[in-house]
Parts: sequence; C-alpha cells; structure tokens
Amino acid sequence: MATSATSPHAPGFSAEGRCGYYVEKKKRFCRMVVAAGKRFCGEHAGAAEEEDARKRILCPLDPKHTVYEDQLAKHLKKCNSREKPKPDFYIQDINAGLRDETEIPEQLVPISSLSEEQLEKLIKKLRKASEALHDALNDPKNGDSATKHLKQQASILGNIENLKLLGPRRCFVEFGAGKGKLSHWVDTALKDAEKVHFILVEKVTTRFKVDGKHRKKNSVFERLQIDIQHLCLNKIPVLREGKLPVVGIGKHLCGMATDLALRCLVETYAASFEERNEEPLAKRIKNDKTEKEIYTLAKEGNEKNVPEKWNPVAGIVIALCCHHRCDWRHYVGKEYFRALGLGAVEFHYFQRMSSWATCGMRKTSLETSNSTTKRQDNQNDDSEEHDDGGYRITDDGADSLPGLLGVEEKKKIGHLCKLLIDQGRIQYLQQKGFSPALQYYTDPLVSLENVLLTALPNHSSSPEATA
Repeated sequence: MATSATSPHAPGFSAEGRCGYYVEKKKRFCRMVVAAGKRFCGEHAGAAEEEDARKRILCPLDPKHTVYEDQLAKHLKKCNSREKPKPDFYIQDINAGLRDETEIPEQLVPISSLSEEQLEKLIKKLRKASEALHDALNDPKNGDSATKHLKQQASILGNIENLKLLGPRRCFVEFGAGKGKLSHWVDTALKDAEKVHFILVEKVTTRFKVDGKHRKKNSVFERLQIDIQHLCLNKIPVLREGKLPVVGIGKHLCGMATDLALRCLVETYAASFEERNEEPLAKRIKNDKTEKEIYTLAKEGNEKNVPEKWNPVAGIVIALCCHHRCDWRHYVGKEYFRALGLGAVEFHYFQRMSSWATCGMRKTSLETSNSTTKRQDNQNDDSEEHDDGGYRITDDGADSLPGLLGVEEKKKIGHLCKLLIDQGRIQYLQQKGFSPALQYYTDPLVSLENVLLTALPNHSSSPEATA
C-alpha cells in the first residue's frame, strides 16, 4: 500500500523537487524527480489523486482511530472495539450492589467549595464515628510481616503463607491482575504443588503479561478480560466442575474494585453453593474424623469425602488502595455506615478526604496529573501499582481547602477516612461468616498504600485442610 504525503502515516515531507508520494512498503517517499509545478511523478499522480479523494472518518466504535469512509462496513466487522459475544461467566452487574437513587443527591459540591463550618461538621462526624474503632493496624503482632519483608510482593506472599493458604488443589483468583506478577510469585512459591489453577481477572488489555511464560505441568493459568462488576465465578468451568476452594488475592485493588471483588467472592460465589444445595459440607455433615484424617483424604484427591473443613472460599488476601475511587453503590459497608448515622453524602466526602492521607508525599501537579490520566481506566494500576508515590491531585486537594488545617492534620484525617471505609468492609466480611483483619504489610517508604485486608472463613481453623 502507498500513501500520499498528506497521509497520517507519512513522516515529514518529501525532498524538494522529488515526488511527494509516500511508499508504505518501503517506508519512504518516492525519489522520482517531478516536473516544475508538479507534486507527484507520472507514476503516482493518478494514485495520489484517487487516495486524496477518499475521506477518513472517526470509527463510531472507538473515536481514537480513523477509517476510510468507503471501508467502514468492512472495518466494523473486525474492529477490536466491536462488541464481542459475552462469555457464560458474564452476568450484568452481578457484583454491583443495589442502586438506591434516593440516597445519592443529584449534585454535591467539591470539598474545596465547602465553608469552614461545613468542613468542621464533617470532620466532627468522622472523629465521632472513629472513636469506637479498634485500630488493628496498631497491633504490634501485625507488623511482623512488614518488618521481615521490605518488598510488597514478598510481603503479600508471606501473609498468604502465614494464613496457610499456599497448597495444592485450589484456585487462586487474582483480581485486577495487570501483568499477573502476584500470581507468578505465588506459583513460584508453590513449586510443584498438584492441581493448582490461577484465574487472572483484568478488564483491560495488558502488555508484557508474565502468565504466558508459565508452562508447568501442575499449574494452569487462565486470563479473563472482564470487569469484576460482571464476573460470576461459579460459571467458570474449572470452578463449576472441579469445585476447587478459591483463594482471592490482589495487589493494590483500586477503590470500588475491592468491594466488587469481595461481593464476587463471599456473596455471589459462596452463595451459589447454597442455592444449589451444595453449601459447604461442614454445614450438613458431622463426623468424628480427625483433622489429620481429613487432610490425608484431601491429599489423596478424595475431595468429595472431605466434609469438615471444605469451604468454597478458603481465604482472601487483598492489598488495599485508592479509597478516593470508592463508590457508594458498590460499597459493601453500607450497613456499617448507616448504623453510625452516616449515609451516602458523608461517604462521598470521606472517600474524597481519604486522599489527604497521601498529600504529604505529592509530586508536582503536572507530574501527578499526567500519571492520573494514565490510570483512570484500570482496576489495578499497572505501573507497578502506585509504588512511585504519584498520587492524584483532585479538586479536593489539601492545598485548596478552607481553614487552617496543617498537612499533618489532614494526613491524619485522611487515614481516619480510610480506616472507616475499611472497617465497613471488615463488618461485611464478619456478617458473611469470615474472620477478617487489617494489617500493615510493607514500609510506607516502599508504598504509602500499605494496608492488607485478609480473611478466613470462621469454621476453618486450618485452611490447609481445604486442599
């Protein structure tokens, strides 16, 4: 194919006195000398005029690229942005939560537009709601992992191991997987464990994926390009047929994606067993098998004979981040907020104020706004997940607020907002039969978003037995 000098593919312009026709195949302009006053040589004059007459228009499916108008119909059949058939595990908004239009005001002003009195009332509500919180993050025993592991991947992996979730015959579901590095390191730690399946969930196309490099006999990697909001795990063949216990993992699962993942695991997936009368057998069968006997049966592959300790969700290990990107509709802790006399309005402002927790480490507004633009569409930021400290500047930035609150005070308020939002998630998991915990898992110098949410089912004192 050849293009004229006006083509978007033609770099620069042809040499003076030479043909202005760009030969795509040779990646250069035609070198034929043209007659005075002419633009193209005799060979390319006709072709260039015909091409210039063709009009390029924006693709109606994706305005980021163009197409020749006369080829539009053909292009729409193969455009990468065309709507593709939905897989069986896609169910619209299955993990989204209920929409309550009456709770969300039509218009909320930014925090920077609030009066000092309004802001002070909000902070008082926050402090009052936080009084009763037991800050598990201050528990010394929860700092061991962060002390031992300076790097985030190693620390998360260490926590998975401490919870006895590393083992054979299970399925690790990595939410917001990005390149799949967390699953990669879990697989490396498992060595030659039998029948291990990895499901990597990411809603955008990702380059330089590491899961493609895994060709081990005993582990299988499966990547699903889908928004967590629409993911129905029990429709995935390996989980529907194999009934493998699931371990939900995630590294820096941004904002609402954490709530979607929690609901996907403990509500949508676990509830499906009860609906099919296939609830965890521990609820239906009691026997006198010892824990050792149960584990031996599991090790031999007799999953159907392992009643006491089997759970559809064996555990959850998720690194939290970006609370300012949470959403009231998707948030799993609504009941917790309502019990404190709070609602959608307070949630809206608290999730915006949570960004104050990182305001002391901001880059320049130009650098930060550039990084923000790159991150908007990802459920998991793929530039090594916020390790660069490039947190967003919004209209609620710490420098644009009314009043005389200092940076350190605003950081404390931001951390309280994060803790309050996370406490709602803790209560949600408790109500669903889990034993959850929050802990620091890495040094703030490695990442300011350094809180890990873990959870084990209450009636599984030994997750190892779920194999």
